[in-house]
Amino acid sequence: QMNEKMVKALNEQINNELYASYLYLSMSAWFETQNWPGFAKWMKIQSQEEYGHAMKIYDYLIERGQEVTLAAIAAPKTAWKKPIDAFKDAQAHEKKVTGNFQDLTDLAIKLKDHATQIYLQWFVSEQVEEEKNVDEVIQALTKIGDSTGALFMLDHRIGKREG
Repeated sequence: QMNEKMVKALNEQINNELYASYLYLSMSAWFETQNWPGFAKWMKIQSQEEYGHAMKIYDYLIERGQEVTLAAIAAPKTAWKKPIDAFKDAQAHEKKVTGNFQDLTDLAIKLKDHATQIYLQWFVSEQVEEEKNVDEVIQALTKIGDSTGALFMLDHRIGKREG
Protein backbone atom coordinates (compact mmCIF):
# COMPACT_ATOMS: atom_id res chain seq x y z
CA GLN A 1 0.00 0.00 0.00
CA MET A 2 1.37 3.41 -1.00
CA ASN A 3 1.21 6.46 1.22
CA GLU A 4 -1.63 8.73 0.10
CA LYS A 5 0.75 11.74 -0.04
CA MET A 6 2.85 9.87 -2.60
CA VAL A 7 -0.22 8.86 -4.61
CA LYS A 8 -1.46 12.47 -4.61
CA ALA A 9 1.96 13.79 -5.66
CA LEU A 10 2.25 11.25 -8.50
CA ASN A 11 -1.24 12.15 -9.71
CA GLU A 12 -0.18 15.81 -9.72
CA GLN A 13 2.88 14.83 -11.76
CA ILE A 14 0.66 13.10 -14.32
CA ASN A 15 -1.06 16.47 -14.71
CA ASN A 16 2.31 18.25 -14.96
CA GLU A 17 3.42 15.87 -17.71
CA LEU A 18 0.13 16.24 -19.60
CA TYR A 19 0.50 20.04 -19.33
CA ALA A 20 4.05 19.74 -20.72
CA SER A 21 2.69 17.66 -23.60
CA TYR A 22 0.03 20.31 -24.21
CA LEU A 23 2.58 23.14 -24.02
CA TYR A 24 4.90 21.50 -26.57
CA LEU A 25 1.95 20.73 -28.83
CA SER A 26 1.01 24.43 -28.64
CA MET A 27 4.58 25.33 -29.56
CA SER A 28 4.44 22.87 -32.46
CA ALA A 29 1.22 24.48 -33.70
CA TRP A 30 2.78 27.96 -33.47
CA PHE A 31 5.87 26.81 -35.39
CA GLU A 32 3.56 25.37 -38.08
CA THR A 33 1.77 28.73 -38.46
CA GLN A 34 5.17 30.45 -38.71
CA ASN A 35 6.29 27.99 -41.42
CA TRP A 36 9.04 26.35 -39.37
CA PRO A 37 8.22 22.67 -40.05
CA GLY A 38 11.42 21.33 -38.51
CA PHE A 39 10.94 23.15 -35.21
CA ALA A 40 7.26 22.08 -35.30
CA LYS A 41 8.25 18.43 -35.70
CA TRP A 42 10.79 18.68 -32.86
CA MET A 43 8.15 20.09 -30.53
CA LYS A 44 5.54 17.55 -31.62
CA ILE A 45 7.95 14.71 -30.80
CA GLN A 46 8.67 16.42 -27.47
CA SER A 47 4.91 16.58 -26.82
CA GLN A 48 4.60 12.85 -27.49
CA GLU A 49 7.49 12.11 -25.11
CA GLU A 50 5.83 14.08 -22.32
CA TYR A 51 2.55 12.24 -22.91
CA GLY A 52 4.54 9.01 -22.65
CA HIS A 53 5.96 10.14 -19.30
CA ALA A 54 2.44 10.83 -18.01
CA MET A 55 1.38 7.34 -19.08
CA LYS A 56 4.42 5.78 -17.36
CA ILE A 57 3.33 7.31 -14.06
CA TYR A 58 -0.30 6.38 -14.78
CA ASP A 59 0.73 2.74 -15.37
CA TYR A 60 2.89 2.73 -12.22
CA LEU A 61 -0.01 3.85 -10.05
CA ILE A 62 -2.28 1.23 -11.61
CA GLU A 63 0.40 -1.47 -11.10
CA ARG A 64 0.57 -0.49 -7.44
CA GLY A 65 -3.22 -0.77 -7.10
CA GLN A 66 -3.68 2.96 -6.65
CA GLU A 67 -6.31 5.33 -7.97
CA VAL A 68 -5.45 7.63 -10.85
CA THR A 69 -7.19 10.98 -10.49
CA LEU A 70 -7.03 13.18 -13.56
CA ALA A 71 -7.45 16.93 -13.15
CA ALA A 72 -8.04 19.75 -15.62
CA ILE A 73 -5.03 20.67 -17.73
CA ALA A 74 -4.18 24.38 -17.76
CA ALA A 75 -4.24 26.17 -21.11
CA PRO A 76 -0.71 26.73 -22.46
CA LYS A 77 0.75 29.85 -24.02
CA THR A 78 0.01 29.94 -27.77
CA ALA A 79 2.41 32.45 -29.37
CA TRP A 80 6.04 33.56 -29.20
CA LYS A 81 7.98 36.37 -30.87
CA LYS A 82 10.84 34.26 -32.23
CA PRO A 83 11.80 30.58 -32.33
CA ILE A 84 14.37 31.06 -29.56
CA ASP A 85 11.65 32.39 -27.24
CA ALA A 86 9.67 29.15 -27.54
CA PHE A 87 12.78 27.08 -26.86
CA LYS A 88 13.67 29.25 -23.85
CA ASP A 89 10.16 28.65 -22.49
CA ALA A 90 10.66 24.92 -23.11
CA GLN A 91 13.96 25.07 -21.21
CA ALA A 92 12.37 26.88 -18.26
CA HIS A 93 9.61 24.28 -18.20
CA GLU A 94 12.11 21.38 -18.25
CA LYS A 95 13.94 22.91 -15.29
CA LYS A 96 10.63 23.12 -13.44
CA VAL A 97 9.90 19.46 -14.23
CA THR A 98 13.38 18.49 -13.01
CA GLY A 99 12.53 20.20 -9.72
CA ASN A 100 9.23 18.30 -9.59
CA PHE A 101 11.01 14.96 -9.91
CA GLN A 102 13.57 15.94 -7.30
CA ASP A 103 10.71 16.82 -4.93
CA LEU A 104 8.96 13.52 -5.69
CA THR A 105 12.19 11.62 -4.99
CA ASP A 106 12.66 13.53 -1.72
CA LEU A 107 9.11 12.62 -0.72
CA ALA A 108 9.67 8.94 -1.55
CA ILE A 109 12.84 8.96 0.60
CA LYS A 110 11.02 10.70 3.46
CA LEU A 111 8.18 8.16 3.30
CA LYS A 112 10.64 5.25 2.99
CA ASP A 113 8.88 4.24 -0.23
CA HIS A 114 11.89 2.48 -1.75
CA ALA A 115 10.00 1.09 -4.75
CA THR A 116 8.84 4.55 -5.80
CA GLN A 117 12.25 6.07 -5.08
CA ILE A 118 13.89 3.54 -7.40
CA TYR A 119 11.12 4.00 -9.98
CA LEU A 120 11.66 7.78 -10.02
CA GLN A 121 15.37 7.44 -10.81
CA TRP A 122 14.53 6.86 -14.49
CA PHE A 123 12.74 10.23 -14.62
CA VAL A 124 15.58 12.01 -12.81
CA SER A 125 18.04 10.69 -15.43
CA GLU A 126 15.61 11.46 -18.26
CA GLN A 127 15.42 15.10 -17.13
CA VAL A 128 19.19 15.49 -17.54
CA GLU A 129 18.77 14.44 -21.18
CA GLU A 130 15.67 16.64 -21.68
CA GLU A 131 17.50 19.73 -20.42
CA LYS A 132 20.55 18.93 -22.58
CA ASN A 133 18.46 18.51 -25.74
CA VAL A 134 16.69 21.84 -25.44
CA ASP A 135 19.92 23.60 -24.38
CA GLU A 136 21.65 22.40 -27.57
CA VAL A 137 18.94 24.01 -29.69
CA ILE A 138 19.10 27.25 -27.67
CA GLN A 139 22.89 27.40 -28.09
CA ALA A 140 22.52 26.98 -31.86
CA LEU A 141 19.76 29.60 -32.03
CA THR A 142 21.86 32.01 -29.95
CA LYS A 143 24.82 31.63 -32.34
CA ILE A 144 22.55 32.11 -35.36
CA GLY A 145 20.94 35.29 -34.05
CA ASP A 146 18.74 36.85 -36.73
CA SER A 147 20.35 35.11 -39.72
CA THR A 148 17.33 33.86 -41.67
CA GLY A 149 19.39 31.52 -43.83
CA ALA A 150 20.97 29.88 -40.81
CA LEU A 151 17.54 29.58 -39.16
CA PHE A 152 16.23 27.73 -42.23
CA MET A 153 19.23 25.39 -42.10
CA LEU A 154 18.73 24.68 -38.39
CA ASP A 155 14.99 24.17 -38.92
CA HIS A 156 15.79 21.61 -41.62
CA ARG A 157 18.37 19.82 -39.43
CA ILE A 158 16.10 19.72 -36.39
CA GLY A 159 13.27 18.39 -38.56
CA LYS A 160 15.26 15.16 -38.97
CA ARG A 161 14.66 14.26 -35.31
CA GLU A 162 13.12 10.81 -35.05
CA GLY A 163 12.44 10.56 -31.32
